[in-house]
Amino acid sequence: MKKFKPVVLLAALLFTVTLMIPTIVVLPFGEEKIIGKLGEDVQEEAAAKPETEVASTAPSIDVAVYRTAKQDVESIPLEEYVAGVVASEMPADFEKEALKAQALTARTYIVKQLMSDQSVDLPKDANVADTEFFQVYKSPEELKKVWGPSDFSWKMEKINEAVKETQGQILTYDGNPIDATFFSTSNGYTENSEAIWANSLPYLQSVESPWDKQSPKFSGQRIIPVKEFETKLGVKLKNNKTIGEVTERTAGKRVAKVNINGKEVSGKDIRDKLGLMSTDFTWERRGDDIVINTKGYGHGVGMSQYGANGMAKEGKKYTDIVQYYYKGIQIADSEPFITTITAKK
Repeated sequence: MKKFKPVVLLAALLFTVTLMIPTIVVLPFGEEKIIGKLGEDVQEEAAAKPETEVASTAPSIDVAVYRTAKQDVESIPLEEYVAGVVASEMPADFEKEALKAQALTARTYIVKQLMSDQSVDLPKDANVADTEFFQVYKSPEELKKVWGPSDFSWKMEKINEAVKETQGQILTYDGNPIDATFFSTSNGYTENSEAIWANSLPYLQSVESPWDKQSPKFSGQRIIPVKEFETKLGVKLKNNKTIGEVTERTAGKRVAKVNINGKEVSGKDIRDKLGLMSTDFTWERRGDDIVINTKGYGHGVGMSQYGANGMAKEGKKYTDIVQYYYKGIQIADSEPFITTITAKK
C-alpha cells in the first residue's frame, strides 16, 4: 500500500475538514433554526448518533469565563468548565446518574451559548460569567475551600467521572441544542416554559415529579409584615383577613394569577418581589403579618435536580432522566456544533 508523506496527508485532511464546516444561523430564544444544506448535514449527523451511547470526536475548545470576584476573564477547557458547573450546581453526594444528567445540561447550555450570535454584555469578550444568570462555576481551588480538603478529593473525583462518562454529549431538539433549564425542587410537577418565560417550547412542558417530596427544600415558609407586602406588590389590603383570590393556576399546579383587592398580580411577580421559594404558595393573615407557605424551590421549568436524584436512586440511568424531563429530545454528539464554533473564531 502506498504511503502518503505526512505533509501531504495533513494538507488533505485540512482540506476535507474545511469542506465539512457548516454555516449556522441562530435566531432568538426558542426559535433557532439551522439553515442551508450544510446545516441539514449537521442535523442529520447529530440525530444519527444513538441516544444512549454517543462517542464524541469533538475538537478541544475553551470557554472564556468572566470571574466576577477577580473582575477578570479566564480561559477554561470546555470539559473542565462543565465539571466546575456540575460541582457548583448539584450536591456531589447525589447519585452519579443524576450528576451525569446535570453534566449534559451544563454542556448543552454552554455549547448553545457559544453558538449564539446574540451579544452578551460582559467585558473582555467573555462568553459567560460565573453567576446564576448564566451557570454557577467554581474553580478547583474555590471548591476545595467550600468543601474542605478532606472532602474535595472524593467529591471532585466523582464529578469528573460523571463528566468524563458523558463527554461530548449534548441535548438537542430538531437538531439544535436545547435550552436545558433546571431547578432544585418541584412541587410534584414541573412547569411549562410559557408560565415563566415568553416562549412555549415543546420540550419544556409539565411532567409529574413525585420524587421531590423527599427534598429538604420541598416545603418553605416566609412571614412578611402587611405593610411590606403592600409596598412590594403595590397593593392595598382590606381591613380584614382577606388577602387575595387565586384566579388562575398553571399546568404545573402553581399560582398563575391572583386578584388582590381588584388588582391582578401574576404568581411569578409575587414570587420575585416577595422572595418566595416557589410560585406554589398559600397564605394567611395573622395580625400584622402575612404567613406564606410554599411547595418546591425554583422556577420549576426543565429538570428537577432532586427529582433527577430520586429517579437515579430507583435505578434510572441519566439517559432516562433527561428524556423524562425534556420531552422529545435526543442525546447527540457535540462534535458538529463544536466544529462550527471553532470555525467562526
